[in-house]
Amino acid sequence: MDDRFSRQADIVPRERIMDCKATVIGVGAIGRQVASQLAAIGLPWMQLFDHDVVEESNIASQGYFEDDLKRSKVHATADICHQINPKLELHTIEERFKRSALVGNCVFCCVDKIETRKHIWDAVKDKANFFVDGRMSAEVLRVITACDEKSRKYYPQTLFSAEQAQTGVCTAKTTIYCANIAAGFMLAQFTKYLRMLPVDSDIQINLLASELNVGSC
Repeated sequence: MDDRFSRQADIVPRERIMDCKATVIGVGAIGRQVASQLAAIGLPWMQLFDHDVVEESNIASQGYFEDDLKRSKVHATADICHQINPKLELHTIEERFKRSALVGNCVFCCVDKIETRKHIWDAVKDKANFFVDGRMSAEVLRVITACDEKSRKYYPQTLFSAEQAQTGVCTAKTTIYCANIAAGFMLAQFTKYLRMLPVDSDIQINLLASELNVGSC
């Protein structure tokens, strides 16, 4: 076994992850962390979707670098992923996700609008074996996973209308540490899936209140 992955061998089975192709939709705060973590654990193939470019506010809130300013987010994220794992086959799509797009068998949804999540779910629900959605507002995060019959039926129930979504001021929406935690929980569900262990369909964490709720479908 490659020494690079020796310390995670019992947690991230190589024979299973080598059959995985991951599509990361949105490489903002959560998606950038998801992509770099997937690269680190040895995913062989990854696809990144995002139409946006790096702005100054993305440096503190999303972990981009000063040199990334005005660059495409997918290209800036691809660079760091390749630095972590040069053997990674990586495809960048510098546009919004489209229903007709080809996707991998594992989809990581990291967008910030319910309407966009609905659009993505409708497009990939019959294509992806593993689907996980990371949501965040300030210091509150939610990770929802769909990878079996029950969780696939449950996920659409979380796609409430935009009017029901909690809103906040623009200066209290994103923190890099909350994004990292959300990404970590998404990867934790992914590695459970790889080990064929039960996944948690709905995890909600309030960092400010130190509250953790794990729901079942």
